[in-house]
Amino acid sequence: MTGPRGRRAARPFESLADCTGRHRIDETDLSASTSREAGMRHAVTSTKEAATHMRMGILVGGGPAPGINGVISAATIEAINRGFEVAGIYDGFQWLMKGDTSHVSPLGIRDVSRIHFSGGSILRTSRANPTRDPKALETVVKSLTDLGITHLVTIGGDDTAFSSRRVLETSEGRIRVAHVPKTIDNDLPLDGGYSTFGFQTARHVGTRTVEAIMTDAQTTSRWYFLVAMGRNAGHLALGIGVSAGATLSLIPEEFSQRPVSFDHLCAIIEGSIIKRLAMGRSDGCCILAEGLAEILDPASLPEIEGAERDEHGHLRLAEIRLGELVKERVRARLKARGIALTIVDKDIGYELRCAAPIPFDQEYTRELGYGVVKFLAGGGSGAMITRQGDRLVPVAFSDIMDPTTGRTRIRYVDTRAEVFEVARHYMIRLGPADLETPATLESLAEAARMTPEDFRKEFESVARDAQAVTV
Repeated sequence: MTGPRGRRAARPFESLADCTGRHRIDETDLSASTSREAGMRHAVTSTKEAATHMRMGILVGGGPAPGINGVISAATIEAINRGFEVAGIYDGFQWLMKGDTSHVSPLGIRDVSRIHFSGGSILRTSRANPTRDPKALETVVKSLTDLGITHLVTIGGDDTAFSSRRVLETSEGRIRVAHVPKTIDNDLPLDGGYSTFGFQTARHVGTRTVEAIMTDAQTTSRWYFLVAMGRNAGHLALGIGVSAGATLSLIPEEFSQRPVSFDHLCAIIEGSIIKRLAMGRSDGCCILAEGLAEILDPASLPEIEGAERDEHGHLRLAEIRLGELVKERVRARLKARGIALTIVDKDIGYELRCAAPIPFDQEYTRELGYGVVKFLAGGGSGAMITRQGDRLVPVAFSDIMDPTTGRTRIRYVDTRAEVFEVARHYMIRLGPADLETPATLESLAEAARMTPEDFRKEFESVARDAQAVTV
């Protein structure tokens, strides 16, 4: 039996994978009437049928992260083993908030076996935000109720966690909800210093990429400005930079005085380039956290003011071209000094989000998938599932909320910690000692084609900032 474009129409239990094991997603397949008319026990049908069954829905929100399929797989298998029917909900809240319940498919063990090796999400994902409109939230709850969903597992970051909490509240407890924290940004408030799943894989893949780029930089005597994902926090940029041994990494957390002038940001990078030149090297690699764009003074960078925002009100950072803008400004500053240097900008992020998970995340996501089902099946609701040491611990939604904003708290890089001190000590950046040591100051001024006094005056604020962070 074939569907549109010659594809085989979906059958119950095989809506997510074909016989070759490739995970196939087709909108027409998912809504095909054949799966509903078959009348099989696991088909997602009506509330009346669900009255005698427990039905668990699984959905994914936000950006992709390595390991999503591992959570889906573990949660599905454990739920079925505990007597649940499992419904895979496609594209996060996108269709549910419109009252469209056709983008849902039953999940069986055959559908999810071995998918924990693969990147991406067999249920796809979206940033659709039902919390912007109370009616949309009510529609989500009605859609879930119509589908007979008694328990809901959400997989996502801070925005999805907030949406999960609001769905729970709107349903008045009729639907039990639990959240699995997912983001390569590593910015969710997990106790014990544990990373969010996907972060370690993203850091691993990003580090290997930067290692190759640094070899290219040394081979061709050029600088690379690399922008790493991380809207609120600089965990990924710093993690990649430290692991790869990048020349320097810049993250939002080190700037306590905000907004930050774009020229000041570029002066920090220019200072590192000059210091590197004074050491006899014309190559280097600077890693920038994309979240730096959020703290820049719009008056110093007009491109920020007109930038588009997403469903959750965040700047679409990928469209700001931070790396290119920094490159153009730094190159202009160097050119004014008579220094010609090749600089290349590149974004690192999309190639990390759907990478195949490393063993750490394969194991981690299996634990989280098991833990979320165990929690819900035991009568729990309204919590995020975390790992703390060797235990799986539910953390109440109320405990992860910021009382000021009413939204999920953000975990930032602690610039007072020794691990950050280590990171800073292995970067090549201007510091107070560079300006206080006469021989060093003279060498830097010569590389910048300036007098020592002029160099000190121009880069004093850069050196002072470096001292403020490391003290």
